[in-house]
Order: sequence, then structure tokens, then C-alpha cells
Amino acid sequence: MVYTSKHTVPLPNLDVLTFLFDFPGSLAQEDTLLYADAHNPENGITKAQARTLTRRIAHTLREHFSIGRNGPGKDVVVVISTGQFMLPALFYGIIAAGGVASLASPSFRPEELARQIDLGSAKLCISCALTQDTLLAAARISGIPLHRCLVLQSGTPSSPWTLRQLTGSSHANLVGKGELDWPRITSKDELDNSLTCLLYSSGTTGPPKGVMLSHTNLIGLPLMTGRAMREQWDRGDKFPYRTLAHLPTAHVAGVMDFLRFNEELEITVLFSVPPIFLLIAKSPAVKNQLKALRSVTSGAAPMGKELQSEASKKIGCVIAQTWGLSETTGSATVGDHEHADSTGSVGALLPHVELRIVDEDGKDCPEGMPGEILIRGPTITRGYYNNPQANAESYHEGFLCTGDIGFFNRDLQLLYVVDRKKELIKYKGAQVAPAELEATLLSHPLILDAGVIGVFSNELATEVPRAYVVADSEKISAQEIQAFVKKSLASYKQLRGGVVFVPAIPKSPSGKILRKELRAMAASSVKAKL
Repeated sequence: MVYTSKHTVPLPNLDVLTFLFDFPGSLAQEDTLLYADAHNPENGITKAQARTLTRRIAHTLREHFSIGRNGPGKDVVVVISTGQFMLPALFYGIIAAGGVASLASPSFRPEELARQIDLGSAKLCISCALTQDTLLAAARISGIPLHRCLVLQSGTPSSPWTLRQLTGSSHANLVGKGELDWPRITSKDELDNSLTCLLYSSGTTGPPKGVMLSHTNLIGLPLMTGRAMREQWDRGDKFPYRTLAHLPTAHVAGVMDFLRFNEELEITVLFSVPPIFLLIAKSPAVKNQLKALRSVTSGAAPMGKELQSEASKKIGCVIAQTWGLSETTGSATVGDHEHADSTGSVGALLPHVELRIVDEDGKDCPEGMPGEILIRGPTITRGYYNNPQANAESYHEGFLCTGDIGFFNRDLQLLYVVDRKKELIKYKGAQVAPAELEATLLSHPLILDAGVIGVFSNELATEVPRAYVVADSEKISAQEIQAFVKKSLASYKQLRGGVVFVPAIPKSPSGKILRKELRAMAASSVKAKL
């Protein structure tokens, strides 16, 4: 049984840079400010400047480092940077030169960055000022020559941006006045099979693998996701599009900056992750700073309907959920920003997306029954970089196996994601979804955060759920938390593994709970008792 969207949008045969800079449907004019520094919004680049910078960076990468000289899609450029307004121009310049942009998390340790450099056989590495020490250490581990390690710095109006060598006494800007235009591509086959970007993902399980994204993937996503906003504008709600690139918000200072920038810059569109919305819902510091928001979306991890509803009320507009993976180039579904009918779901399928729900034998599940979500469409990766084994394991009859468990409501045309396949807790043959327990726990006003894993009970000879919670143990006890879950959920979903109070729930920069760290904590407590 294949579920599809009731909508379609035209997908032109264009390369991503021609689509961004020359597509007639673009709303940005040549003098439109595209990217700016939130601390100083006057410091930024327009569409015309971005086009010129793209060509100049491409020329520099080709002339100085031979990126793309032997054809497109062969030379990997690893980039590790925090958010800065010059970062998109660098990304475009890598593609224009014929390179492959391999983006690394700015939270990486040197060993993690070195692994990504080695996996892609990177020809060039670029950091920002804040991550240059990590790049230097990683370069020494991987053996990449230091003259092939650069630093991008956006600068200020009085101190222009630079792309300079990581080491050496000269801080001169390597980018000059020379320009290299990108090749225009209109062949569907060439677009579909191109390689522009490598995003590393663990897939359904295991170590990170390089997700290959093409021109087709990259232009499909904005066209498919943009339909919902176009409909909102068609209904007469033509607000200006201003969004804040804020992820990850690393600490409380970042949270206060986040609130201040939303208020001062009158941010209208926001994409964030459940931990941020949890803070918004529960923090007394959040008052009316988010009043300008008109379109709000949550992604990267499931969010329970109670938190979704609570945070929506605090913000003053409906938070729509979206679902997707690196392998789907981002969103594959999007919720309704106008009505709360979709609360608890991750929304409707995007145009051109096809979806199946299958059981452990790969057979289609009856409608409404949870199973693994399989997906295909124009934004789905064509595979993992230099990893035939992962490719063989990750596809079933032409569909990508996502590793997520969910069900589809055909009447409402909505997808509901239950949890990750590998994270389900098996209690005496019944499957317990940690995300459901976490959503229930977070609905309690005294519980600030929660994470749930399965631990093995020798007494019951089965896995049982254990909750790790952030709460004041003097105001609420473990027994009271267990009683709260008992009155809310079925018998097999109870916290038979106990409740553990912790100062914080370990999470990735994108907001996903790091259950392996919770399992390590559980294993340590077992060893301590022996």
C-alpha cells in the first residue's frame, strides 16, 4: 500500500545555483538582503553580492586548490563552522567550482572531524575562527596538508570578510577579483546523478555514513515545502519572511540572545527543535518576545501533542511539526500552520513523496497500524558515499528504509511517528515507544525534561522502561512520577525500571536525545552495585 500526497508542484530541470540566482519564481530581488549578522543586521550580503561572491570563491577554489578541475562531484571540501552570514556563499562557491560540500558539526571533537575528512578523502578543509583549533588538531590526525586548511571569517563593516590560510603569519584574503561561473545543467539524468553535498547520518543504525545529495534533491525540497507558505500567503496573510538561524543554542546565554533577537528583529518564521520549544513552554523568561512569529515549525525529533499545544499557546500561533532525515534532504512532511487539527502528527506528505508502512517481514501494515516508514521521491538520496553494504541494507523495493516507526491516517492524510525502530523497548513481547513516555512525562508541570530507555530486569526477565528526569526531587518524588505515568498509560508502559533524577538530558545539537549516554549511565549504575 503506497500513500501519496494529493498535491503536486512543477520541478524544473535546473542546477541548484541557477535555481537560486536565476529562477523566475524567486521573490528575492537583486538588492534583497539574504543573509545578515543578527548582532549587526546591516552587516550582510544581498542576492547580487551573493552571486558575485559565489563566483569569486569558486575561482579561488579552482585556481589555488584545483577543486573541480577534473570534473564535478569528485573533490570533497569539509566545512566545520558555526553560523555566519558568509557560510552560504562558501557553500555555493564549493558547488560552483565543481566540489562536494561535506558539512561537519561545529561541536565535533578533532577525532570525529578527522574521521569525516578520511571518509570523504577530503581535498580541502575550511573552518571558522571558533573551530580552527579543532581543524588544526584533526588535520594532524588525518594527515591532510596544513596548506589545504583554511579559515572563513565573516568580519565586520570595518574589517572585511576573509578566506585565509589556517597557519602562517599572513592573514590575507585568498579570494580576489577573479570569477568562475558555474555550469548550467538541464539534463535530468545529469541532475539526478550529480553529487553536490555530503551530509553524515547514522541512518537506521551504526556509524555515520555519507548521504549523497544531488542538484535534484536540493531544488526539490524548497519547491515542495514552499507550497504550504504560498497557500498561507494566498489566504491574505502576506507577512515578510524573516527567520533566525539559531541552532544549536548551546547554553543559557544563547537562549537569552535567541529571545532578544526574535523580539528586536521581529522574526516572522522559525524552524526549531523540541528542546527549544520545551524551554519556551516552561521558562518564565519567555513573555512576549515571540509575538511577531507567524509560521513556526518543529523538527529533528518527535514532539508530544501536549508540549506542542502548550508551546503553541505560549507563542501565540500553531507550531506545525515536520518529519524527515538527512537522507530525505530534510522535510518529507509538514504540518498545518493554521489549524491545531494536526496536533500530535508530523503533518501531511509533501508533493511527489510516496510512503509505505511495513512490518518486520517487509509486508504492508493494515492502515492505522504502526510499522517502519519507507519512503521514495525526488528528494531522497541515491545512496551512501562509497558504502555499498549500507546501500544494500537501506533500500527495499526502491524505497528508503527510514528506521522510524509510524502510521498513516488516510482520512486525515496525516503521518504519525511513534519512535525509532532501534529504540523501541520490548516488554514481554509488547513494544513501548520511549517518545510516548517522554511526552507524557513532559506534560507534568514539575518535570522540565525527560529521557526514557529500556533496561533489562533480571527479576522479570524482560526489558522495562526507565525514566531519567530533570526535576526538583524535593517537589516531586520518583514514586509520584511513576504514579502519574500509571494513571496516564497502559500497564505494559509503566516505569518498572524506575526514575532517576539528573541535572540534564544528554542531547545532540539538533535536539535528539542521546540514549546511548543514558544507557551508559544505566550500565555504570549496574556495575556500581556489583
